[in-house]
Parts: sequence; C-alpha cells; structure tokens
Amino acid sequence: MAHHDSKSFTSFLIARAAATLAYQMAGVAIGWQMYDLTHNPFDLGLVGLVQFVPSLILALYVGHAADRYNRRTIVACAQFVEALALLCLTIFSILHRVDRETILLTVFLLGTARAFEHATSQTLLPALVTQQELPSAIARNASVRQAAVIVGPALGGFLYVAGSGTVYLIGCSLFFLSAVLVARLRMQQRLVTNREPATLTSLLAGITYIKSQPVLLGAISMDLFAVLLGGATALLPIYARDILAVGPWGLGILRSAPAVGALTASLYLTRNPLRRSVGKIMFASVAGFGMATVVFALSTSIMLSCAALVILGWADMISVVIRSSLVQLETPDEMRGRVSAVNAVFIGTSNEFGEFESGLTAAWFGVVPAVLLGGVGTLVVVVLWMYLFPQLLRREQLHNRPLP
Repeated sequence: MAHHDSKSFTSFLIARAAATLAYQMAGVAIGWQMYDLTHNPFDLGLVGLVQFVPSLILALYVGHAADRYNRRTIVACAQFVEALALLCLTIFSILHRVDRETILLTVFLLGTARAFEHATSQTLLPALVTQQELPSAIARNASVRQAAVIVGPALGGFLYVAGSGTVYLIGCSLFFLSAVLVARLRMQQRLVTNREPATLTSLLAGITYIKSQPVLLGAISMDLFAVLLGGATALLPIYARDILAVGPWGLGILRSAPAVGALTASLYLTRNPLRRSVGKIMFASVAGFGMATVVFALSTSIMLSCAALVILGWADMISVVIRSSLVQLETPDEMRGRVSAVNAVFIGTSNEFGEFESGLTAAWFGVVPAVLLGGVGTLVVVVLWMYLFPQLLRREQLHNRPLP
C-alpha cells in the first residue's frame, strides 16, 4: 500500500471516531437537557421519532445519491451540517434560550444530515484500501466505532457537569474536524457511479426478495420487533435522574454500557466464529436481550442496571452478526444493494422508532412498566417466531448447506 493511502485510511478512522464521539456526546446532552426542561417521557420519545423520520423518508434517495454523486463530498457536507446544528445548540444553551422546539428542530436537522452521512460513509472504505485489505479494514473500522460509542456517552455525561453548551461546542468541533478530514481523503480507486434513475420497482425488488426467503424474513423481522420493543435507551435519562439518581455522569455510563457488551461480543466472535446451530443461537440471543431488558426495567441499583445493559449489548451484537451474515450470504450479488437497503431501513431506523415507542408507552403506563412491557414483548416475539419460522430455528450454519 502506498504511503499516502495508509495515511488516508488513518485519516478516515480518525474522522469516523470524531464523528461518532460527537454524535454520542450530543445524544446524552440532548436527552438530559430535554428531560430537564419538560420532565415528560413522551418528549424523549419524540427526539427518537424526529431522528427516525428523515432517515425513513430519505432512505430511497440516499442510496441512489451515494451511487450517483461524489461520496466524499456527500459525507463532508453532511458532517458540516451536523457541526452547524450543534453550534446552534451551543449558542442557545449559552444564552439560556433552549426550549423543546429548538431541540426537536435541531435534532431533525441532525437526523437529516445523518441519513446522508451514515449510509454514504460506509461506501468510502472500498475506495481507500485494496480488496485484500478490505476485511481487516472493516474490522478495524468497526472496533474504532464501538470504542467511540463506549467513550462518547461517558465523556458527554462527564462534560455535561460544565454545562450543555460545553458538550455541544466540543461535539461541533469534532464534526467539523471529521468533515475536513473526509474532504481531504485521497481515494485509491475511483468508485463506479451508477447513472440509472431511481425507480420504485428497483427498491421494492429488495422487499419482494426478502419475502420469498423464510430464513431472511424471519431473521430481519425478529430483530426488528426486538429492537422496536426493547428500545429502553430513550428512557435512560429518566432512569439516571429519577430511579437511580446518578445525574448526567451516570447517564453517560448507562449509555456506554450496551456498547461495552457489544464490543466484547464482537471481539469474542472474531476469535470464535459461529459454526453450528446458528438459528438456535440467534433465538437464544434475542431471548437474552429480552430478559436483560426485564432485569434493567426492575433494577434500582446502578451496578445491576449497568450489568443488565452490558448483557443486553452482548446479546444484541450476537443476533446482529448472525442476521447481517445471513443477509450477505443468502442474497445474490445483483440484489445485495437493495436487500441491504431494506435491512438498513428496518434495523437502523427501528432503533429511533423504538425510542419513540418507549417514550409513548412510558407516557401512557409509566417508565418501569413501559420498559418491562418491551422486554416481555421481546420474549413473546421469540416464542411466536419459533413457530412461524421453523427454517430459521433449524438453521445449522451461516452459509447455506442443505440440512439433513
């Protein structure tokens, strides 16, 4: 690899770490500030919904734009917009002019820019390294991201003690740094751009294909429901403030805990790839996710809550790896983009929509019953899916071998 190429890859990793840190820090500050202002769980759900809507509406167009235009420019511009959004929050926070509407408007702007950044930044890697280096580059990129997801919330919660404006200003600087680094990346190979117009049929082809594959449909839909029902993270500010009484710093720790579990699980899977009974392992991991949610719902101790969230993150990562592998391995090459796009919409955005669902049920039934309901709902889904998708339950290996 030529010297400047490895430099470009390092720049890319630094840019990814900076942007992820900024996003995670801002998430903690926005959640705490919103709950501080309104004391309404429904508003925490709204923060999730307002982020979810742009990514859902733009999903079709973002994939198309990433295939047609300069991806580096798209990512850099999106991060610049994210920096501006946090700059607005910094100014309003310092002037004590932040209200519910300001936060929701800024989060909508963040969500829109993130829809472009998130989908497009993943397509930059193949142009920075050779094909032989790609698998290890993907692994390094994933580790850097998980590390930032662990450090970000804890750092955000810790810095919040100095005021919300401090967190937003540092987040703004990190997004700006990332945008500059991305704009200056030197690509090793030119990515092929697609000049085809986007049609409804071509997106729907992905959905049609998934519907025709019971193993894929089972894996994607079970994960979707688990994430929708188990979206306890939106309610963490309430747990931190009212139930565990640990303040913004404790909220940062709680937000980091699932990522610690996820990182541990991903490191474990790198050394011990899954070889047998992948179907049963997937069902077991989603059930583990549901049970960890139940424990978290009922916990009044910060130690137990953190432990439950670490296990939740671990279980979630195992099911994510199985689902992603099945999606990649069960899909013919010419369908991969569209099937991945459908999968991304279902899973990526269901996190934010799950946060809205949690906020809504918390406003209706109270916080603890809402999280408890989500955990129990996940366990019900696991049992139902065993009957609905026996092919998935019986699946032995990730790559398709006819079962005896």
